[in-house]
Amino acid sequence: MKVKYLIEKIEGEAELEFDFKNGLVDNVIISFPFYRGIEEILKDRDAMDALVITPRVCGICNHAHLIASVRAIENGLNKAGININLTQKAISLREFTLSCEIVHSHFKWFYLVALPQLLNLDGIEKPDNYILKASWASTNIVKALAIFSGQWPHASYAVPGGVSCDPTYEDIIQAEALVDEVTRFVENELIGMSIDEYHKTKEISNIKGDMSTIFDMMSKKNIEEKGKSYDRFIVFGEHQIFQTGQYNKKYSNDISFAHIKEQIQHNSKAKSVTYKDMCYEVGPLARAIIAKNDFVLNLHNKYKDSTLIRVYARLDETLRLLMYMKSLLANLNVKELSCTLAKMPKAFEANGVGMVEAARGSLIHQSIIKDGKIQKYNIITPTQWNLSSGTQKEAGVAAQAMKGSISVEEATFVFRTFDVCSVCTTH
Repeated sequence: MKVKYLIEKIEGEAELEFDFKNGLVDNVIISFPFYRGIEEILKDRDAMDALVITPRVCGICNHAHLIASVRAIENGLNKAGININLTQKAISLREFTLSCEIVHSHFKWFYLVALPQLLNLDGIEKPDNYILKASWASTNIVKALAIFSGQWPHASYAVPGGVSCDPTYEDIIQAEALVDEVTRFVENELIGMSIDEYHKTKEISNIKGDMSTIFDMMSKKNIEEKGKSYDRFIVFGEHQIFQTGQYNKKYSNDISFAHIKEQIQHNSKAKSVTYKDMCYEVGPLARAIIAKNDFVLNLHNKYKDSTLIRVYARLDETLRLLMYMKSLLANLNVKELSCTLAKMPKAFEANGVGMVEAARGSLIHQSIIKDGKIQKYNIITPTQWNLSSGTQKEAGVAAQAMKGSISVEEATFVFRTFDVCSVCTTH
């Protein structure tokens, strides 16, 4: 039996075609129907235009696209012999704003995706305060981001050589206050304990607050061990608390952009992407596995790459990023230069790659610039890693994870544990 399902509220929409056999999902074809053409828009434009246009790829991960874009230019300039050495101040500001955006996305996922869908599975009407909680938490963390970026979404404050802002001590104090408010919200509402207590706990069952509702509902619906895929993970993005590398039965930090391959999918506008011809999962769980997070690894030994550990990894990352953001602000030296590149060279040639960890996983921008103009631009998004239908050799990561689901509703929850985004992936 075949069932077609249009899934919405994913920063766009996608079509899932399920093939049921003996009452279980046997195969899934994932289709993203819309073509956006961002890379085509960039052709023949000034190289710096990418810093304004690429943040428009997505309304959630726009800052990650900016950082990936500026890193691609910097990487190309370094290869061309123009040394770009960022100050620690510039690095910290980029890290802070990127971390804010990741946490913002996670809040929206918890309250606007995971909780409502789990309650719908059980036929329970969701309380309105979940929407208010999502709005309050995500808005306040974005306010902290905007102190340095000037606006959100679609800021362009990261520039080759650093950042365009020059914050004062007052700016830092305001950002610290906002991060502290959001941290208190997390402790009081999301986990029901202090973050210090959380780091001492050894059991998910000890977590309270709204997260306990998510975990309890997953257990009640017997889906905590569903959603297993290939148990392969990869992280490409540069970030001071994430590590690059891959896991496929064993760990390796030796990864190369040269082994990435994109393929056109005839059923979708989005391309699939593989590493050494294999599908890999990216995102919070991949980052936790590659960083060898002890608690996550203990869960992984029991649950492997299931829905429970995928959801938990997003929670754990939220808490770790909040603590990291506080340390970045506490150690920020306002006396350092914000930008070390006084003037962009004219008519330069550069071939660069920029990699960053966005909320949903590894994001890669590749730019080829000649005479200061973009000749070719290519974007590989996290959604391409996680949500393609796959290759002739194997199904995509999410498609594999949905196999064995007992219903469309259960399968779509598994699908959403990857934090689905369609506009990011459709080029």
